[in-house]
Amino acid sequence: MPVADIDRQHRRCSIHSMQDHVFHSAWIAADGSVGVAGAASSLFPWWSFTKTVLAICVLRLVEEGRLELDARRPGKPYTLRQLLQHRAGVTNYGSLTSYHEAVGRNETPWSRAHLLDAVGGDRLDFQPGAGWAYSNIGYLFIRDAIEEASSLPLAAALTELIIEPLQLSSVRLAVTPTDVEEVFWAALRTYHPGWVFHGCLIGTPIEAAKLLHALFSHAILKPESLHTMLHRHELGGAIPGRPWTFCGYGLGLMSGRVGDAGNAIGHSGGGPHSVNAIYYFPDLASPITVACFTNGENDGLAEFEAVSIARRVTA
Repeated sequence: MPVADIDRQHRRCSIHSMQDHVFHSAWIAADGSVGVAGAASSLFPWWSFTKTVLAICVLRLVEEGRLELDARRPGKPYTLRQLLQHRAGVTNYGSLTSYHEAVGRNETPWSRAHLLDAVGGDRLDFQPGAGWAYSNIGYLFIRDAIEEASSLPLAAALTELIIEPLQLSSVRLAVTPTDVEEVFWAALRTYHPGWVFHGCLIGTPIEAAKLLHALFSHAILKPESLHTMLHRHELGGAIPGRPWTFCGYGLGLMSGRVGDAGNAIGHSGGGPHSVNAIYYFPDLASPITVACFTNGENDGLAEFEAVSIARRVTA
């Protein structure tokens, strides 16, 4: 898609955003300098950017010899690599109407057993490696692997392997409604994060950008581990209403091209009332990492804003 078309789409999104959306963003340049806009020091749910953090955690455990990417999971036909890349065939709860209805009623989160029974957690939608389908259930199984290999609950494992080494003072795993009482979005302060079964981190936009910047600065993984994480399964072309002109998925990383801005690598996320886009742009004149958060349910708004910031700051 020509950049002019992307700009036109962004202008259309921007008109809507000025009316109904406020962006809260942070960016880190190649030299480590930080820029911010909006309430970048406030707490926000990271939603599916948590998947990127889980993937980093897995790669740390692989480096330590406590996990293997290509060994089949005990009693299962798929590997950790396939789970991380959504190529295991594991089903998802995203299209489960009863799940969304229960969340909308502010019910107590289902038990794990109830969830897996409702979604058919033992069912494969395709043979491992034979296709691609986004799966939150797959990342629940990733969570299991992290907890088993580290002998720690997920919050403690993430703290030990990622949060403390990178000195991310705002970041924590949200487990109960009290954990989200201080988030920026008032509408989310009664949300139960237990509905995100693989886990939902909260933190500031500044520290979301800091974490992804650390990944690409080799501050948290060895170069060969990052290379493994970046190998992407190609998915195809443009997505209507979003900036992607080519899409793929690595290990816990959305990876593709966004027009003349080149490659974007990171993750978008969304849940009730809010969306985000946290991406590294390696092909610009000066590589930059951008984290953008906004209200609503349109992932494209946050993604377009992240691309706009990246291009504007590096122009």
